[in-house]
Amino acid sequence: MTSSRRRSLFAAGVAAALAAAVSLAPAAAAAGGPGGDGRGWSGAWSTAPQPPMGGEAEPNWSQAGFAGQSIRQVVRVSAGGSQVRIRLSNAYGTRPLRLAGATIAKAGEGAAVRQETVRRLTFGRSPSATIAPGGAATSDTAPLSTAPLDKLTVTAYFAEPTGAATFHEGGLTTTYRAAGDQLFDGAGGAFGETSHSWYFLTGVDVSGGPRPFGGAVVAFGDSITDGAVSTPGADNRYPDELAERLVAAGRPMGVLNAGINGNMLLTDSPCFSGVRGVARFSRDVLEQPGVRTAIVLMGVNDIGLGGLDLGCGTPPLMTPDRLIEGHRALIRAAHARGITIIGATITPFKGNEYYDSPRNEAVRDAVNRWIRRSGEYDQVVDLDRVLADPADRDALNPAYDGGDRLHPNDAGMKAMAAAVDLDRL
Repeated sequence: MTSSRRRSLFAAGVAAALAAAVSLAPAAAAAGGPGGDGRGWSGAWSTAPQPPMGGEAEPNWSQAGFAGQSIRQVVRVSAGGSQVRIRLSNAYGTRPLRLAGATIAKAGEGAAVRQETVRRLTFGRSPSATIAPGGAATSDTAPLSTAPLDKLTVTAYFAEPTGAATFHEGGLTTTYRAAGDQLFDGAGGAFGETSHSWYFLTGVDVSGGPRPFGGAVVAFGDSITDGAVSTPGADNRYPDELAERLVAAGRPMGVLNAGINGNMLLTDSPCFSGVRGVARFSRDVLEQPGVRTAIVLMGVNDIGLGGLDLGCGTPPLMTPDRLIEGHRALIRAAHARGITIIGATITPFKGNEYYDSPRNEAVRDAVNRWIRRSGEYDQVVDLDRVLADPADRDALNPAYDGGDRLHPNDAGMKAMAAAVDLDRL
């Protein structure tokens, strides 16, 4: 088979896989999933769900799940309003998820909440909900006035065993667990156990307010978007920094983080990051409430992990043509929904223990040339040049290096956010 024939078949396969994922989205939304409903809802916080897994970096509760326990999760919303709702996912569950009850409130210190703001959440007017394996649920509207950058606390009680939990490993936050029904525990004293992941909770949406919403922008990517080495508990991921810029500029807009540590655009990674980017793009980007713009920063793991034994499979060596076709599939899917899509160039990794090689650098350079010059993305944010060492353009600027020559630190996260043109969102 000729190389051009192989490229054609690969492109057709990527396009068909993403088209199939997109075609399923309306059904998920109709079943109470996270699709927009045309009533002014905007995503204000989100995270991308992952399958349960062991604690490669640190322990988590995903494999054991919960039984007779309450979990309390704190999130910072990027947009405000007069009403809220939450979204829960059982995407990777193998049994029905039975939620006995849930509340939302403005956060206090640690596990505490501001008691006067506690609101019981309902689902179809019921205080409980059952979510089928592979399914999702959106709560009813709850009246709660919020402002951009407010911290909210969602507490969920699971009386029955949940089985292994759909979760997001890299929360960079503190989640709390307690025995029994602690939905209305204002002081939070019962919550003696902690984790640094999010469980079942995938979104908080807002509506209402004194001025029209500007919709939402979704940052789609891997560990760099997820903020892997940014300061835990500080909300310094680059999407967080972008949200702060929008607030300072007086532009109401949700900023949603759809990054997953270790995620690849074209290859599943069952041992730590879940499904490939082209397969999750519909769920994690296109179906977010109020989404109007996506920023795509993907491909560094496809390049750097190619040919490495990950303990659960070896990703293929990557070529520029394959990666470019994956990016094109995302562009076509976004345009089919009328969503603006911004391409971010792949950031430097020279000196990284695993990723650095002449072959990998050549692939990165070729893909970045296409992102910059092809005109296929609606806009380009050149994060490669923003983060590069002025003395060696293939390397990460030491001022932005989180310690492994690959992941940006807090200063790098801020520089990434500063590179985004707010007028183009």
